[in-house]
Amino acid sequence: MLASMDPVTGISLGRIVIGLCAFLAPELTAKVFGLSPAANTHLPYMTRMFAAREIAVGGITLASSGKTRRNLALVGLAIDASDAATGALELQANRIPKSAGIMLIGVASGAVVTAALAVARGGKSA
Repeated sequence: MLASMDPVTGISLGRIVIGLCAFLAPELTAKVFGLSPAANTHLPYMTRMFAAREIAVGGITLASSGKTRRNLALVGLAIDASDAATGALELQANRIPKSAGIMLIGVASGAVVTAALAVARGGKSA
């Protein structure tokens, strides 16, 4: 089944899984991404806000089809590009550990490339 899954569905499911993890266990999720909840006591709040966005975008994209699905894939691409840019800015300002910055930028950039390819390909996947 996974081999035949289109990229937009894969990204959408990934958003939902990451979102649920972030909402239910914000401190653990932050640590997995190399961030320190102990150093920033507001991080769980911001992580849950991120989680709600990820769950909503993933869910509505899964529920859509046709041109709406393509447009939602583009919305997700814009969100992920913003996340990658934010990671780069925070890394440059030395506000996050280098390893965390590289991981966060890498994950977001991978989603951007995958969504861009899916949208360019058209058809069922976007």
